[in-house]
Amino acid sequence: MARWKELPGGLDPVVVEFIGQLRRLKDASGLSVHRLAARTGYSASSWERYLSGRLLPPTAAVEALAAVTCTDTGADTDTARLMALYAAAVDSWHRDRPTGHTDADEDEEGGEPLPNLVPRPVTRRRLYLTAAGAAVAGALIAVAAMTEFDSGASAGSPRTAAVAHPIAYACTYVRRHGSWYAGNSDTSSDVLEVDMSGPEVAELQCLLQRAGISPGGVDGNFGPLTESAVISAQKRYHLDVDGQVGPHTWAALRG
Repeated sequence: MARWKELPGGLDPVVVEFIGQLRRLKDASGLSVHRLAARTGYSASSWERYLSGRLLPPTAAVEALAAVTCTDTGADTDTARLMALYAAAVDSWHRDRPTGHTDADEDEEGGEPLPNLVPRPVTRRRLYLTAAGAAVAGALIAVAAMTEFDSGASAGSPRTAAVAHPIAYACTYVRRHGSWYAGNSDTSSDVLEVDMSGPEVAELQCLLQRAGISPGGVDGNFGPLTESAVISAQKRYHLDVDGQVGPHTWAALRG
């Protein structure tokens, strides 16, 4: 039986209870995380996140774990109770999200992340993205400050600083040299994963949409619905299922 690490503090009790039930089912199965991944179709890294309390799994993953446990042990898993507990955990997450939270903050092999209680590992790519975001934010603040006053305006005439608006992405499909493009990015090698955002993610969402796999919209944010769509695409094209986008997934979607 696995010696589980303590769950992060501050989680809603219903979320703690649900994750505890997942851990009990995993222990009952007698499978390692990698064997569990092979049996359920969800990557080992995803199961590690689900079982550590960093991420709520998608419905299909919960059902798959219950089915594996039932098959391997002969135990009569109360799937209905498990799914009711899962629904309550997801509802708790949505209820507790801060105002202004969007799908960009979500982390769904279609999973649903918990509130930002556990710091995620800071990869070099994420560090670059954070630094770039900070630089852009600083530039916007500087421009707003400079435009607040007009040198030609008389004293007492207020000026309104410019307000930034969300970027609107569109899908303009063209076929070039045997590959499909949607007008947001020409990349075929950039690695994309949950929590990332930008035109490359919008391009991915457009290509998924063209393939008939809904990412839940084209907003440039790699959230749970986008990850779930990526997993569906990887299964369709017989690729490694990890919810991340690399050269092989790009090639399949552009082909």
